[in-house]
Amino acid sequence: MAQPFAAEIAAFKKQDSIKFPAQQSILFVGSSSFTKWKDVQDYFPGYPIINRGFGGSSLPDVIRYADAIIFPYQPKQVVVYCGENDFASSDTVTANTVVERFTTLFNMIRKKLTKVPVAFISMKPSPSRQHLAIKMQDANQQIARFLATQKRTQYIDVWHNMLLPNGNSNGYLFTSDSLHMNAAGYRIWEMIIRPYLVK
Repeated sequence: MAQPFAAEIAAFKKQDSIKFPAQQSILFVGSSSFTKWKDVQDYFPGYPIINRGFGGSSLPDVIRYADAIIFPYQPKQVVVYCGENDFASSDTVTANTVVERFTTLFNMIRKKLTKVPVAFISMKPSPSRQHLAIKMQDANQQIARFLATQKRTQYIDVWHNMLLPNGNSNGYLFTSDSLHMNAAGYRIWEMIIRPYLVK
């Protein structure tokens, strides 16, 4: 049986075989919030970006395919958005589970790309996943604390800027599925992420 997301990874490899991305680019890797950011390069002119988000992926998927979608590019920075789908995939997944998975991925990156800065974008408050908000925030905070103990890392908090004054998720930033972002959501991400990108 084929591994999950094998087709998406094969498509990346085919793309690379036609035109391999420039080394020393910024690598965005993770789940569908990156996949659907098709025009991410337009948001960050002057920052060469490789987008290797694949929809529906969880941290074990990114770990499984790291040799295909992270290490070949020799990026100058790795930006990770992943974790939401881990919680959505099973009720048994705890915040600690997600933190352990992220730590595994981080250690893999640090081992092979020793000097490359790693940034983690916090999980976002998707309205359709309100029931997972406490778990996601717990994981976000633990990952932030972990990264604070490591060199050349950044924790990028998008959670709080995507809330309404009453603390609820701002539905205006999301598409009709209440999970993925629209252009207004991505504009907020651009504003928050930009200062963290390596020149």
